[in-house]
Amino acid sequence: MMKFLMMMIFMIPLCFKKKMFWMVQMMLFLLMYFFMNLMINIMFYSNMSYMYSCDMLSYGLILLSIWIIILMIMASESLLKMNFYYEFFLFNLIMLLIMLYMTFSVMNLFLFYLFFESSLIFTLLLIIGWGYQPERIQAGIYILFYTLFVSLPLLLGIFYIYMKMNFIMIYFMKFFSFNFYLLYFSMVMAFLVKMPMYFVHLWLPKAHVEAPVSGSMILAGVMLKLGGYGMLRVLIMFQKIGFKLNIIFIIISLMGGFYVSLQCFCQVDIKSLIAYSSVVHMSFVIGGIMTMNYWGFIGAYILMISHGLCSSGMFCLANINYERLYSRSLYINKGMMSFMPSMSLWWFLMLSSNMAAPPSLNLMGEISLINSMMSWCWLSMFLLMLVLFFSVGYSLYLYSFIQHGKFYLGIYSFYMGVSREYLLLMLHWLPLNILILKIDYIMIWF
Repeated sequence: MMKFLMMMIFMIPLCFKKKMFWMVQMMLFLLMYFFMNLMINIMFYSNMSYMYSCDMLSYGLILLSIWIIILMIMASESLLKMNFYYEFFLFNLIMLLIMLYMTFSVMNLFLFYLFFESSLIFTLLLIIGWGYQPERIQAGIYILFYTLFVSLPLLLGIFYIYMKMNFIMIYFMKFFSFNFYLLYFSMVMAFLVKMPMYFVHLWLPKAHVEAPVSGSMILAGVMLKLGGYGMLRVLIMFQKIGFKLNIIFIIISLMGGFYVSLQCFCQVDIKSLIAYSSVVHMSFVIGGIMTMNYWGFIGAYILMISHGLCSSGMFCLANINYERLYSRSLYINKGMMSFMPSMSLWWFLMLSSNMAAPPSLNLMGEISLINSMMSWCWLSMFLLMLVLFFSVGYSLYLYSFIQHGKFYLGIYSFYMGVSREYLLLMLHWLPLNILILKIDYIMIWF
């Protein structure tokens, strides 16, 4: 695992050389290829070196991180055109990738906490440095305070576990069971805010609306998955108390998912709508993890990866429209089918994946999660039906509102999509729909 880390560190000088914007992307493609060919033991940790190692859970999420970072560079070509601090932008991305790589591959719980929080710094720099509106400072403070407010209890919880067990290796946690209410809440809340769970989700739409396209992509693609990853790792220690208390979080996430999917119909900002749809998907993931059964864990893992690709692709589409109209309002982005008929197809494909149509990975993940929550309590069926129905509803609402209707007459010049944009969308959509052929690997990892 150390060799990939060294490769990323040695890419940093490359960011500051002139005319190396695409070279960094090519090197990341190479890194991706090397990492894909890693031999992974499905059941246990493998490739151990210097406290880093990889199991199936880390492997999928690290692949997702590298892939999203590659696509972020591809989506941010406008920075290169305008010569807007693109060297520092690349440096920021590589540092963010290093932090995410370390978070997913480290075996020590304290180091996991350290990198988990460090990734926030570079996301904050992305939002504040390359965002569009002056409100981005407020969005940055929102995300900072929401995250830091719950991360101190997590740190204290980790220290308490170390005091009791004398080690904090994630792999050995499964041999212990803690039955303390306070410890349970302090360990779990940090991840729930990161997910984000309903009631602590308000930082997410704000951050998305103010972030540049790359910021939105990494937030939706990988940052929300940090919470799910942490919960999958930590909940194994709280099985006894989890059976008593997890019902609270399942009810909150299902009710919240339903309420947020209704809220999606009230949005007038495209990015805000996509951000709220992320909250709906993540509420599914929280529900699945909290049932603490096999189907739930697998469904959460699959949905995290598929949502990373799907949501990121939709933010790219929103940005493609924004680069032409300089507005994200649904009332101005109308009648796009007249101007960009091919892009209309991509909107349809991304939104169909978002509403879990076959053959996307989202469908597989949602089937598993429905299985897990239904086996936990059959009454959850009613809320699940409502959430699924309305998620189809707002996806169709967004599509029909943007593509159809009378277009805005204030547009005085327009250009169709360029090949880079179509490639970018293809690289989001293909893994999302091709990975279902290899679903057997993902289904037996646990």
